[in-house]
Amino acid sequence: MFTYCSFMAFYVYMLASQRNGTLYIGQTDDLIRRVWQHRNKVLRGFTSKYDCHMLVWFADFPDRDSARSRERQMKAWKRKWKLDLIEANNPRWADLYEDLVSYVPVSPANAGAQSCKSELRS
Repeated sequence: MFTYCSFMAFYVYMLASQRNGTLYIGQTDDLIRRVWQHRNKVLRGFTSKYDCHMLVWFADFPDRDSARSRERQMKAWKRKWKLDLIEANNPRWADLYEDLVSYVPVSPANAGAQSCKSELRS
């Protein structure tokens, strides 16, 4: 189960090129914007080179330091541990990005709403 919060949160996320493909781990305070940048190859780098565009896992954290710490930990993990984490939460390796984009309020009146989406496709 994944939770996306529209209020201030910090995220650690994993992108994949395909099921069991190349993995990328990152952290951000704007998950939708950052994944959009990866998907559209706005910035040159690893994800652009290896075509990591599928959002397959993410977690939210209360502050930037916690997210950075978790990102560093996970980057040091063995590949199997990363795959196990994805499989436990997203066994079909569904791309979670479309669920996030379809959930985000588009009305300016809803922009400040403090709500979370608790059940994204898994």
